[in-house]
Amino acid sequence: MKNINPIGLFDDHFLLEQLSKIGDPLEKLDTYIDWTIFEIPIRKVFNVTQQKQVKTGRTPFNKLMLFKALIIQSLYNLSDEQLEYQILDRASFKRFLGIKKSDKVPDAKTFWHYRSQLESKGIVRELFNIFNELLDSAGVLAHEGKILDASFVKVPKQRNTRDENQHIKTKGEVPESWDEKPAKKSQKDIDARWTKKNNTSFYGYKNHIKIDSETKFIEKYIVTDASVHDSQVVEDILTESDAGQPLWADSAYVGEEQEAIYRKKKVIVKIHEKGVRNKPLTDEQKSNNSEKSKTRARVEHIFGFIENSMKKSFIRTIGIVRAETKIGLMNLTYNLCRCIQLKIDISAG
Repeated sequence: MKNINPIGLFDDHFLLEQLSKIGDPLEKLDTYIDWTIFEIPIRKVFNVTQQKQVKTGRTPFNKLMLFKALIIQSLYNLSDEQLEYQILDRASFKRFLGIKKSDKVPDAKTFWHYRSQLESKGIVRELFNIFNELLDSAGVLAHEGKILDASFVKVPKQRNTRDENQHIKTKGEVPESWDEKPAKKSQKDIDARWTKKNNTSFYGYKNHIKIDSETKFIEKYIVTDASVHDSQVVEDILTESDAGQPLWADSAYVGEEQEAIYRKKKVIVKIHEKGVRNKPLTDEQKSNNSEKSKTRARVEHIFGFIENSMKKSFIRTIGIVRAETKIGLMNLTYNLCRCIQLKIDISAG
């Protein structure tokens, strides 16, 4: 059958122009973010020996371009396979990555291998910190208060027996029977945990965050399994620089041990009070909690953005090391997008 509407020479150009008019979020990221700020730490991951080895074969993919691809993956919550397909299919993705139609597109295995190398050096947290240092040096972070909270990050559920789950939970290691089936063992996550909140069960990990209360940038994060209580990370997530600032959080962060930490860290406690058995909250305490909620609720905007704009807190990895990398990328991607919302230009200069 004859093609009635053949592809014209300038069709791609017109398509990209239309995408720009509508508002391409990736183009906006390129407008506000100078990606070279991540180049030096990424280069450190790929040592000189590796570079010499690949020179005898095909030209390696640009490492910064692959990092930007992982940002796309986090922004749209894509699997490695879907990331490869969408780059092949979408003009906006190609433009963001600087890939022409005639260029070879990295495959799913390339993305997996690249991310594994970042994992091996723990470089994602360094990239997150570098970006935040630039935010701070540019005077973006207000430092007028912090908010603590945590959200669940789900992973594919494990179909284990009750005895297998008990063995993993108590001993923290795989059952001996799995050693006889290497393929099965490689697909098992012994770090993720089940927990329940408001009668709803969750399986996976937790993303504990501390945010700047004014700008809603994530300043620090800690990744744990889902069973770790929110209050258990307080000691590690608060720093000396938080001293003298108000600290907002919900009643999950109340307790004698936590109060001792708040005194030690010298923060101004604005945490919700909690009623106990036979001693419910007074009207004054309820009123105080409502007032505190006006600020504390700002953290929900972050989780809402991740759930809705970034297509939910769900990752497809196995083990806490890989989970930390994916969740770190998720938090960094949120901060990058927050620059667009606030119209903040971030560059190495």
